[in-house]
Amino acid sequence: MKILIQNGRVIDPARGFDQVCDVALATGRVVAIGQAPAGFEADRVIDASGQWVLPGLVDLAVRLREPGHEHEGMLASEMAASVAGGVTSLVCLPDTDPVLDEQGLVEMLKLRAKKLHQSRLFPMGALTKGLEGAVLTEMAELTESGCVAFGQADTPLSSITTLSRALAYANTFGYAVWLRPQDKDLGKGVAASGALATRMGLSGVPVAAETIALHTIFELIRGSQTRVHLCRLSSAAGVELVRKAKAEGLNVTADVSINSLHLTENDLGYFDSSARLVPVLRQQRDREALSAALADGTIDALVSDHCPVDDDAKVLPFAEAEAGATGVELLLSLAVKWSQDQNVPLTRALEVVTAAPARVLGQALGTLQASLGQLVEGGVADLCVVQPQAAWTVGPEALVSQGKSTPFQGYELPARVQCTVVAGHVAFERG
Repeated sequence: MKILIQNGRVIDPARGFDQVCDVALATGRVVAIGQAPAGFEADRVIDASGQWVLPGLVDLAVRLREPGHEHEGMLASEMAASVAGGVTSLVCLPDTDPVLDEQGLVEMLKLRAKKLHQSRLFPMGALTKGLEGAVLTEMAELTESGCVAFGQADTPLSSITTLSRALAYANTFGYAVWLRPQDKDLGKGVAASGALATRMGLSGVPVAAETIALHTIFELIRGSQTRVHLCRLSSAAGVELVRKAKAEGLNVTADVSINSLHLTENDLGYFDSSARLVPVLRQQRDREALSAALADGTIDALVSDHCPVDDDAKVLPFAEAEAGATGVELLLSLAVKWSQDQNVPLTRALEVVTAAPARVLGQALGTLQASLGQLVEGGVADLCVVQPQAAWTVGPEALVSQGKSTPFQGYELPARVQCTVVAGHVAFERG
């Protein structure tokens, strides 16, 4: 289908492009930005007057809940939620059931996702068999089946020897390792260590759980220069360590979740299980440090940390409730809200959910590397049309995801996706 998107404000943060113009799409590619080519006859015209035309969002942390957790989310429902949020490319974590540690499982997941004709799916392979931390997976085979990186999701490795071997092996073949920095023993609590957790009688997770893990990771990669992506930083101290590591020249990138960027431990309220999250919500100073680091580039990307949870798993005492929240449909709106609240340039707020996460994926994208997360002539036709003035209220009826639990329940957010195009195909249209 040939599509002409007319009169929209086209914003491409990757190249600083921002002007009102048309975008012409054909054969899954952007054929023109500005004037449509001579003889171009559109099969469909989309009027984007007063709206933004943005590159499709790239989300580096999405749990699709399938296989193994279908009661909390189906592949179809969560992929539909992704395009409803303008996310055209996503990385799914390996902690499914069974774990994504075998070639056949990855190939099956990719095939099923492809048949849905929605977001592009980039699986993360398990770093160790069953995420048990003992035996390394066959990374070469998993890469052949489509895995873009390897990690442990939220299951930290207890053996530094295993981590060292995994990093050395990955470096030999140029694979990226994604790690959420958390010490296995210190990270067993359900809230941030401090006065609030003590008053509430909740087991705490000290900042040291993150900083000890970061020190270990940095020490191990100083010699090898393995590409490591640090997932979902949560503390000011962690941010400072990452800043120093980058200044030193270590090959690291990092992301932060929408939860840690906008919320603090005070949002636990009266044991509100919707705020039972991993990583735990920390203090105001941590949130401010994370925000500043995302703005100045110390933290590369913003992620939804989408993890839909069944209602029954949340209607429990706080410490017993399952951790997680839906987020993929909130990613764009919360990026825009961050821009408005913190006076961050809009282009930076959009970059951290488009071009920046695409750069984190890098060469693992293959031929898509040149244009994913961007709007360029000749590039892939992945984009979304957004109504910036359309304030909307977060609630169960407003979410496509099967999981409705979110700590942002009742928030009024700016900017809503009206249309999402993936590879030249209209994958979502509101109303």
